[in-house]
Amino acid sequence: MQSNCIRFVSHCVRKAASRLIPNRINTCSRKMASTDVSVVMPVYNGDQWLAESLQSVCDQEFQGSLEMSVYNDASTDKSMELIKEWAVILRTKDIKVTITENTSQSPRGVGFAKNQAVQASSGRFLCFLDADDVMHKDRVARQFQAALSHPKSIVGSKFHRLPEGSTQRYTKWANTISQNQLYTQMYTSHGPTVLMPTWFCSRDVYNKVGGFDEGGQGVPEDLIFFYRHLEFGGGLFRVDEDLVMYRYHPQATTFSIHTDTIWEHRIAAIQDQVLSKWSSFTIWNAGKQGRKLYRSLSRENQKKVAMFCDVDEKKLKRGVYIFEESKEKPKPTVPIVHFSKATKPILICVKLDMTEGKLEENIKTLNLIEGVDFFHFN
Repeated sequence: MQSNCIRFVSHCVRKAASRLIPNRINTCSRKMASTDVSVVMPVYNGDQWLAESLQSVCDQEFQGSLEMSVYNDASTDKSMELIKEWAVILRTKDIKVTITENTSQSPRGVGFAKNQAVQASSGRFLCFLDADDVMHKDRVARQFQAALSHPKSIVGSKFHRLPEGSTQRYTKWANTISQNQLYTQMYTSHGPTVLMPTWFCSRDVYNKVGGFDEGGQGVPEDLIFFYRHLEFGGGLFRVDEDLVMYRYHPQATTFSIHTDTIWEHRIAAIQDQVLSKWSSFTIWNAGKQGRKLYRSLSRENQKKVAMFCDVDEKKLKRGVYIFEESKEKPKPTVPIVHFSKATKPILICVKLDMTEGKLEENIKTLNLIEGVDFFHFN
Protein backbone atom coordinates (compact mmCIF):
# COMPACT_ATOMS: atom_id res chain seq x y z
CA MET A 1 0.00 0.00 0.00
CA GLN A 2 2.63 2.51 1.08
CA SER A 3 4.71 1.98 -2.04
CA ASN A 4 1.68 3.02 -4.06
CA CYS A 5 0.97 5.99 -1.81
CA ILE A 6 4.40 7.60 -1.61
CA ARG A 7 5.21 9.47 -4.80
CA PHE A 8 7.78 12.15 -4.46
CA VAL A 9 7.48 15.73 -5.72
CA SER A 10 10.04 16.61 -8.40
CA HIS A 11 11.25 19.61 -10.34
CA CYS A 12 7.72 20.91 -10.98
CA VAL A 13 7.30 21.76 -7.32
CA ARG A 14 10.69 23.44 -7.24
CA LYS A 15 9.74 25.46 -10.31
CA ALA A 16 6.47 26.54 -8.73
CA ALA A 17 8.28 27.56 -5.56
CA SER A 18 10.88 29.56 -7.43
CA ARG A 19 8.20 31.33 -9.49
CA LEU A 20 6.29 32.32 -6.39
CA ILE A 21 9.26 33.10 -4.13
CA PRO A 22 12.38 33.95 -6.14
CA ASN A 23 14.53 34.60 -3.07
CA ARG A 24 14.55 31.09 -1.63
CA ILE A 25 18.03 30.10 -0.46
CA ASN A 26 19.49 27.01 1.10
CA THR A 27 20.59 27.51 4.70
CA CYS A 28 22.16 24.47 6.30
CA SER A 29 23.67 24.49 9.76
CA ARG A 30 27.43 24.00 9.82
CA LYS A 31 27.63 23.44 13.55
CA MET A 32 28.76 20.09 14.87
CA ALA A 33 25.86 18.43 16.66
CA SER A 34 26.86 18.07 20.33
CA THR A 35 23.43 18.07 22.02
CA ASP A 36 20.71 15.46 21.75
CA VAL A 37 17.81 17.80 21.01
CA SER A 38 17.56 21.51 20.20
CA VAL A 39 14.18 23.16 20.69
CA VAL A 40 13.97 25.70 17.86
CA MET A 41 11.84 28.81 18.45
CA PRO A 42 11.39 31.78 16.10
CA VAL A 43 9.98 34.81 17.94
CA TYR A 44 8.29 37.93 16.65
CA ASN A 45 6.29 39.99 19.18
CA GLY A 46 5.37 37.00 21.29
CA ASP A 47 5.58 38.49 24.77
CA GLN A 48 2.01 37.60 25.72
CA TRP A 49 2.67 33.87 25.22
CA LEU A 50 6.40 33.37 25.78
CA ALA A 51 6.27 32.61 29.52
CA GLU A 52 3.85 29.71 29.06
CA SER A 53 5.73 28.37 26.04
CA LEU A 54 9.17 28.50 27.67
CA GLN A 55 7.80 27.05 30.90
CA SER A 56 6.76 23.99 28.87
CA VAL A 57 10.41 23.62 27.79
CA CYS A 58 11.50 23.75 31.44
CA ASP A 59 8.96 21.05 32.28
CA GLN A 60 10.27 18.50 29.78
CA GLU A 61 10.88 15.08 31.31
CA PHE A 62 13.67 14.18 28.91
CA GLN A 63 16.74 12.30 30.12
CA GLY A 64 19.04 13.42 27.31
CA SER A 65 20.77 16.76 26.76
CA LEU A 66 18.49 19.62 25.76
CA GLU A 67 19.09 23.01 24.18
CA MET A 68 16.79 26.00 23.66
CA SER A 69 17.69 27.98 20.52
CA VAL A 70 15.68 31.21 20.17
CA TYR A 71 15.84 33.71 17.33
CA ASN A 72 14.24 37.08 18.00
CA ASP A 73 13.20 38.53 14.65
CA ALA A 74 13.16 42.29 15.33
CA SER A 75 10.41 42.17 17.95
CA THR A 76 9.13 45.55 19.11
CA ASP A 77 7.48 44.32 22.31
CA LYS A 78 9.08 42.86 25.45
CA SER A 79 9.97 39.52 23.82
CA MET A 80 13.74 39.93 24.09
CA GLU A 81 13.53 40.97 27.71
CA LEU A 82 11.45 37.88 28.51
CA ILE A 83 13.78 35.61 26.54
CA LYS A 84 16.76 36.77 28.60
CA GLU A 85 14.85 36.33 31.86
CA TRP A 86 13.79 32.82 30.92
CA ALA A 87 17.31 31.93 29.77
CA VAL A 88 18.40 32.13 33.42
CA ILE A 89 15.57 29.81 34.50
CA LEU A 90 16.22 27.34 31.67
CA ARG A 91 19.88 27.10 32.55
CA THR A 92 19.02 26.17 36.15
CA LYS A 93 17.30 23.15 34.59
CA ASP A 94 20.55 22.19 32.80
CA ILE A 95 19.08 23.31 29.49
CA LYS A 96 21.60 25.01 27.23
CA VAL A 97 20.32 28.34 25.87
CA THR A 98 21.37 29.98 22.61
CA ILE A 99 19.93 33.39 21.74
CA THR A 100 20.36 35.15 18.41
CA GLU A 101 18.45 38.09 17.02
CA ASN A 102 17.73 40.44 14.18
CA THR A 103 18.59 43.89 15.51
CA SER A 104 17.24 45.78 12.51
CA GLN A 105 13.80 47.39 12.46
CA SER A 106 12.45 44.98 9.86
CA PRO A 107 11.56 41.33 10.59
CA ARG A 108 12.86 38.84 8.03
CA GLY A 109 10.02 36.35 8.37
CA VAL A 110 9.34 32.93 9.85
CA GLY A 111 11.45 30.91 7.41
CA PHE A 112 14.51 33.09 7.98
CA ALA A 113 14.02 33.05 11.76
CA LYS A 114 13.75 29.27 11.86
CA ASN A 115 16.88 28.88 9.76
CA GLN A 116 18.83 31.24 12.01
CA ALA A 117 17.72 29.41 15.15
CA VAL A 118 18.70 26.06 13.62
CA GLN A 119 22.10 27.35 12.47
CA ALA A 120 22.85 28.64 15.97
CA SER A 121 21.87 25.34 17.58
CA SER A 122 23.90 22.17 18.17
CA GLY A 123 21.34 19.39 18.54
CA ARG A 124 21.40 16.13 16.61
CA PHE A 125 17.63 16.44 16.52
CA LEU A 126 15.43 19.50 16.09
CA CYS A 127 12.15 20.09 17.92
CA PHE A 128 10.19 23.02 16.47
CA LEU A 129 8.15 25.14 18.87
CA ASP A 130 6.28 28.33 18.07
CA ALA A 131 6.38 31.08 20.69
CA ASP A 132 2.59 30.92 21.15
CA ASP A 133 2.35 27.13 21.58
CA VAL A 134 2.89 24.84 24.57
CA MET A 135 4.48 21.38 24.76
CA HIS A 136 3.34 18.45 26.85
CA LYS A 137 6.01 17.42 29.35
CA ASP A 138 6.65 14.17 27.41
CA ARG A 139 6.87 15.72 23.96
CA VAL A 140 10.64 15.72 23.49
CA ALA A 141 11.09 12.26 25.01
CA ARG A 142 8.32 10.65 22.94
CA GLN A 143 9.30 12.24 19.65
CA PHE A 144 13.00 11.64 20.26
CA GLN A 145 12.33 7.91 20.54
CA ALA A 146 10.13 7.98 17.44
CA ALA A 147 12.79 9.87 15.47
CA LEU A 148 15.42 7.30 16.43
CA SER A 149 13.15 4.64 14.92
CA HIS A 150 12.30 6.82 11.88
CA PRO A 151 15.53 8.78 11.28
CA LYS A 152 14.59 9.92 7.76
CA SER A 153 11.11 11.15 8.72
CA ILE A 154 9.47 14.33 9.86
CA VAL A 155 7.90 13.17 13.11
CA GLY A 156 4.72 14.89 14.27
CA SER A 157 2.14 14.28 16.96
CA LYS A 158 -1.50 14.78 17.77
CA PHE A 159 -2.43 18.16 19.21
CA HIS A 160 -5.24 20.22 20.66
CA ARG A 161 -6.20 23.82 20.09
CA LEU A 162 -6.78 26.79 22.33
CA PRO A 163 -9.37 28.29 22.52
CA GLU A 164 -11.09 24.91 22.77
CA GLY A 165 -13.10 24.06 19.67
CA SER A 166 -11.04 26.24 17.31
CA THR A 167 -10.74 24.78 13.76
CA GLN A 168 -12.67 21.71 14.86
CA ARG A 169 -12.83 19.98 11.45
CA TYR A 170 -9.14 20.62 10.78
CA THR A 171 -8.07 19.33 14.18
CA LYS A 172 -10.19 16.19 13.85
CA TRP A 173 -8.80 15.50 10.37
CA ALA A 174 -5.14 15.95 11.35
CA ASN A 175 -5.50 13.82 14.48
CA THR A 176 -7.41 10.92 12.93
CA ILE A 177 -5.92 10.25 9.49
CA SER A 178 -3.92 7.04 9.32
CA GLN A 179 -0.17 6.73 8.81
CA ASN A 180 -0.76 5.89 5.12
CA GLN A 181 -3.05 8.89 4.75
CA LEU A 182 -0.18 11.13 5.83
CA TYR A 183 0.96 10.53 2.25
CA THR A 184 -2.34 10.25 0.38
CA GLN A 185 -4.10 13.33 1.79
CA MET A 186 -1.26 15.82 1.59
CA TYR A 187 -2.83 17.61 -1.41
CA THR A 188 -5.83 18.91 0.49
CA SER A 189 -6.21 22.57 1.43
CA HIS A 190 -5.36 21.67 5.04
CA GLY A 191 -1.67 21.73 4.15
CA PRO A 192 0.99 19.33 5.48
CA THR A 193 -0.55 16.19 6.95
CA VAL A 194 2.06 16.39 9.72
CA LEU A 195 1.30 19.73 11.36
CA MET A 196 4.27 22.13 11.45
CA PRO A 197 3.90 23.11 15.15
CA THR A 198 4.45 19.42 16.00
CA TRP A 199 7.53 18.84 13.79
CA PHE A 200 10.53 16.97 15.16
CA CYS A 201 13.33 15.68 12.93
CA SER A 202 17.01 14.91 12.73
CA ARG A 203 19.42 17.64 11.70
CA ASP A 204 20.25 15.47 8.69
CA VAL A 205 16.62 15.73 7.50
CA TYR A 206 16.74 19.52 7.80
CA ASN A 207 20.12 19.76 6.04
CA LYS A 208 19.03 17.51 3.20
CA VAL A 209 16.12 19.83 2.38
CA GLY A 210 18.36 22.87 2.74
CA GLY A 211 16.36 24.82 5.29
CA PHE A 212 13.16 26.82 5.05
CA ASP A 213 12.20 29.19 2.27
CA GLU A 214 13.07 32.77 3.27
CA GLY A 215 10.59 34.58 1.05
CA GLY A 216 9.00 36.28 4.05
CA GLN A 217 5.38 37.13 4.78
CA GLY A 218 2.83 35.23 2.73
CA VAL A 219 5.13 32.30 1.95
CA PRO A 220 4.04 28.80 3.07
CA GLU A 221 7.54 27.84 4.20
CA ASP A 222 6.28 24.71 5.96
CA LEU A 223 4.47 23.38 2.87
CA ILE A 224 7.49 24.06 0.63
CA PHE A 225 9.80 22.30 3.10
CA PHE A 226 7.30 19.42 3.40
CA TYR A 227 7.11 18.77 -0.35
CA ARG A 228 10.86 19.07 -0.83
CA HIS A 229 11.46 16.67 2.05
CA LEU A 230 9.28 14.08 0.32
CA GLU A 231 10.94 14.77 -3.01
CA PHE A 232 14.31 13.89 -1.49
CA GLY A 233 13.03 10.55 -0.22
CA GLY A 234 12.01 11.60 3.29
CA GLY A 235 9.29 9.92 5.30
CA LEU A 236 6.43 10.94 7.58
CA PHE A 237 5.42 9.63 10.98
CA ARG A 238 2.99 10.75 13.67
CA VAL A 239 3.18 9.90 17.36
CA ASP A 240 -0.43 9.19 18.24
CA GLU A 241 -0.43 11.18 21.46
CA ASP A 242 -1.54 14.76 22.10
CA LEU A 243 1.82 16.44 22.72
CA VAL A 244 1.26 20.06 21.67
CA MET A 245 -1.21 22.83 22.43
CA TYR A 246 -1.52 24.72 19.14
CA ARG A 247 -2.88 28.20 19.85
CA TYR A 248 -5.43 29.82 17.55
CA HIS A 249 -5.39 33.62 17.31
CA PRO A 250 -5.70 36.31 14.60
CA GLN A 251 -2.02 37.30 14.75
CA ALA A 252 -0.83 33.85 13.64
CA THR A 253 1.37 33.91 10.53
CA THR A 254 -0.93 31.34 8.89
CA PHE A 255 -3.39 34.11 8.15
CA SER A 256 -0.85 36.00 6.03
CA ILE A 257 -0.67 33.22 3.42
CA HIS A 258 -3.03 33.69 0.48
CA THR A 259 -5.12 30.70 -0.56
CA ASP A 260 -4.06 31.16 -4.20
CA THR A 261 -0.42 30.62 -3.19
CA ILE A 262 -1.31 27.37 -1.42
CA TRP A 263 -3.39 26.32 -4.43
CA GLU A 264 -0.47 26.75 -6.84
CA HIS A 265 1.83 24.60 -4.72
CA ARG A 266 -0.84 21.90 -4.36
CA ILE A 267 -1.52 21.87 -8.10
CA ALA A 268 2.19 21.57 -8.90
CA ALA A 269 2.55 18.69 -6.45
CA ILE A 270 -0.50 16.67 -7.51
CA GLN A 271 0.34 17.05 -11.20
CA ASP A 272 3.89 15.82 -10.89
CA GLN A 273 3.37 13.33 -8.11
CA VAL A 274 0.13 11.68 -9.20
CA LEU A 275 -1.31 12.86 -12.51
CA SER A 276 1.95 12.35 -14.38
CA LYS A 277 1.56 8.62 -13.62
CA TRP A 278 -2.06 8.43 -14.86
CA SER A 279 -3.06 8.15 -18.51
CA SER A 280 -6.64 9.26 -17.77
CA PHE A 281 -8.73 10.06 -14.71
CA THR A 282 -12.05 11.33 -13.38
CA ILE A 283 -12.63 14.53 -11.40
CA TRP A 284 -15.24 13.97 -8.69
CA ASN A 285 -17.12 17.30 -8.55
CA ALA A 286 -18.66 19.00 -11.57
CA GLY A 287 -19.21 22.15 -9.52
CA LYS A 288 -17.11 25.24 -8.86
CA GLN A 289 -14.11 23.53 -7.22
CA GLY A 290 -13.95 20.68 -9.72
CA ARG A 291 -14.03 23.11 -12.65
CA LYS A 292 -11.38 25.29 -11.00
CA LEU A 293 -9.18 22.23 -10.63
CA TYR A 294 -9.64 21.36 -14.31
CA ARG A 295 -8.79 24.90 -15.45
CA SER A 296 -5.67 24.93 -13.24
CA LEU A 297 -4.20 21.80 -14.83
CA SER A 298 -1.68 21.83 -17.64
CA ARG A 299 -3.24 21.26 -21.07
CA GLU A 300 -1.60 17.83 -21.11
CA ASN A 301 -3.40 16.85 -17.92
CA GLN A 302 -6.67 18.49 -18.98
CA LYS A 303 -6.70 16.10 -21.93
CA LYS A 304 -6.44 13.19 -19.48
CA VAL A 305 -9.73 14.14 -17.77
CA ALA A 306 -12.12 11.47 -19.07
CA MET A 307 -15.15 12.77 -17.18
CA PHE A 308 -16.54 14.69 -14.23
CA CYS A 309 -18.74 12.78 -11.82
CA ASP A 310 -21.26 14.11 -9.32
CA VAL A 311 -24.48 13.37 -7.43
CA ASP A 312 -26.23 16.69 -8.07
CA GLU A 313 -29.15 16.30 -10.48
CA LYS A 314 -28.75 19.77 -12.01
CA LYS A 315 -25.13 19.10 -12.91
CA LEU A 316 -25.97 15.64 -14.22
CA LYS A 317 -28.76 17.01 -16.44
CA ARG A 318 -26.28 19.42 -17.98
CA GLY A 319 -24.44 16.33 -19.22
CA VAL A 320 -21.26 18.06 -20.31
CA TYR A 321 -18.76 20.68 -19.19
CA ILE A 322 -17.55 23.09 -21.87
CA PHE A 323 -14.23 24.79 -21.24
CA GLU A 324 -15.36 28.22 -22.46
CA GLU A 325 -12.10 29.96 -21.48
CA SER A 326 -10.10 27.79 -23.88
CA LYS A 327 -8.82 29.35 -27.10
CA GLU A 328 -9.08 26.00 -28.84
CA LYS A 329 -11.66 25.44 -31.53
CA PRO A 330 -13.87 23.61 -30.95
CA LYS A 331 -13.91 24.22 -27.18
CA PRO A 332 -12.81 21.21 -25.11
CA THR A 333 -15.75 19.34 -23.60
CA VAL A 334 -15.87 16.80 -20.77
CA PRO A 335 -18.89 14.58 -20.02
CA ILE A 336 -20.58 14.68 -16.59
CA VAL A 337 -21.78 11.33 -15.22
CA HIS A 338 -23.23 9.93 -12.00
CA PHE A 339 -20.50 8.91 -9.55
CA SER A 340 -21.54 5.25 -9.85
CA LYS A 341 -20.45 5.33 -13.50
CA ALA A 342 -17.11 6.98 -12.86
CA THR A 343 -13.99 5.24 -14.08
CA LYS A 344 -10.96 5.08 -11.84
CA PRO A 345 -8.55 6.54 -10.96
CA ILE A 346 -10.40 9.47 -9.45
CA LEU A 347 -9.35 12.83 -8.09
CA ILE A 348 -11.91 13.71 -5.43
CA CYS A 349 -12.52 17.44 -5.13
CA VAL A 350 -15.25 17.39 -2.47
CA LYS A 351 -14.67 18.43 1.14
CA LEU A 352 -14.51 15.63 3.69
CA ASP A 353 -16.93 15.65 6.64
CA MET A 354 -19.23 18.13 4.92
CA THR A 355 -21.86 15.80 3.45
CA GLU A 356 -23.04 14.02 6.64
CA GLY A 357 -21.00 10.97 5.62
CA LYS A 358 -22.62 10.57 2.19
CA LEU A 359 -19.39 11.19 0.26
CA GLU A 360 -17.52 8.61 2.32
CA GLU A 361 -20.37 6.10 1.85
CA ASN A 362 -20.38 6.66 -1.92
CA ILE A 363 -16.63 6.11 -2.11
CA LYS A 364 -17.02 2.82 -0.23
CA THR A 365 -19.63 1.56 -2.71
CA LEU A 366 -17.04 1.73 -5.49
CA ASN A 367 -14.53 -0.45 -3.58
CA LEU A 368 -11.71 2.00 -4.22
CA ILE A 369 -8.27 1.90 -2.61
CA GLU A 370 -7.02 5.27 -1.37
CA GLY A 371 -3.63 6.13 -2.79
CA VAL A 372 -4.14 3.78 -5.73
CA ASP A 373 -7.63 4.33 -7.15
CA PHE A 374 -8.22 7.79 -5.74
CA PHE A 375 -6.64 10.78 -4.05
CA HIS A 376 -8.27 13.67 -2.24
CA PHE A 377 -7.84 17.20 -3.55
CA ASN A 378 -10.33 19.22 -1.54
